Amino acid sequence: MPEYPGGIPALSAFLSENIKYPKSALEDSISGRVIISFIVEKNGKISDVQVARSVHPSLDEEAARVVKMMPKWTPGIQNGKPVRVRFTLPVNFKLNNR
Repeated sequence: MPEYPGGIPALSAFLSENIKYPKSALEDSISGRVIISFIVEKNGKISDVQVARSVHPSLDEEAARVVKMMPKWTPGIQNGKPVRVRFTLPVNFKLNNR
């Protein structure tokens, strides 16, 4: 399996630092989990970013935007060689009503 540099804690930090809640979703009080599917190439780059499960168009666009700007991943390895791997990532959007 491919791995984000720094592992899951670094991936969570990257997402929380870079996601900007879209105004239209804020105004309509929309939250939820967008599922993004993408390919980690042999060189670690991200390609073929797709929304696998949608919540709201503006949340979908924001989740895809952030995934496209991720740094290179450590690619998956099979038989000692890097391989292309399709990866699925949940991106959570939660409203803070405090």
